[in-house]
Amino acid sequence: MGCPALSLDTFFSHVDPFMEYRKTVYEVSDQTIRSNRTDLSLFERFLEKRNIRTITGPAVMNFQAWLKTERDNSGASVNRKIYTLRSYGKYLRLADPEKAEALPFQDVLKIRIGYRDGPHALSTGQIKCVFEAIDRTTCLGIRDYAVYGLMYGLGLRVGEIYALNLQSLDLEEKTLTVVGKGKRQRTLHLSGQLPQILSEYLAVRPHFMNSKTSDALFLSKKGNRLSIRTMEDNFKKLLNRSSMRVWFRVSCHTLRHSFASHLNDQGVDIMVLQSLLGHSTTKSTQIYIHPS
Repeated sequence: MGCPALSLDTFFSHVDPFMEYRKTVYEVSDQTIRSNRTDLSLFERFLEKRNIRTITGPAVMNFQAWLKTERDNSGASVNRKIYTLRSYGKYLRLADPEKAEALPFQDVLKIRIGYRDGPHALSTGQIKCVFEAIDRTTCLGIRDYAVYGLMYGLGLRVGEIYALNLQSLDLEEKTLTVVGKGKRQRTLHLSGQLPQILSEYLAVRPHFMNSKTSDALFLSKKGNRLSIRTMEDNFKKLLNRSSMRVWFRVSCHTLRHSFASHLNDQGVDIMVLQSLLGHSTTKSTQIYIHPS
């Protein structure tokens, strides 16, 4: 006879101590904490809307299917959300609330992912088409041009751009200091048009609210640090405005893929790419590379 399932109230009552545990013991980044909290909140809303009151295997499988079919999440995105639930489940078993042993997350199968020819990348012509759709006559357009310019010109992740401060940028030395996954820091050289693009943004930054008090390099129109969600939503709008059309899904991360792919096409050594992308091993870098 199986163990009774854990109730929603008990399950979600330990979220705050879990986040504190992750941050204090494992020293995960603030962005990871926010992502974990968002994943758990999404799971909670899913269950509540369907009046599901206990955490069962079918409930988790339905959540997984809903993410894939209704929200159109990629396999990697679905797996990450399930990983958050699995990590939280392990914490609950250690915290020892009643019935935590019955949590089913460990048994949920991962969605197989992988790239047959590497991640999809845009051509240089398609990249040009996307950037030409940005209105650089406005402060917001100049900001977005700089944001997406860093994603393509340096291969930055959205989370890395979110974390940039004014002190991260040294235009005189033409360098940008980036904090990546695992809080690994790397200093990148600004080449080509990037110094000019960033100079143009800094010239209009004073027009943003809180520009004198905020350390954030990129600000929203309300004067907050430019959020990941805003960068992603604005990029979707940008794609819709552009005449660029491809058969695969395009996101901010596609600009990073394109950066790595185009350097690979130019014969850049994989060790150099690893350093530029901020990967801990070349194994991570290899998935960004595909034959021309």
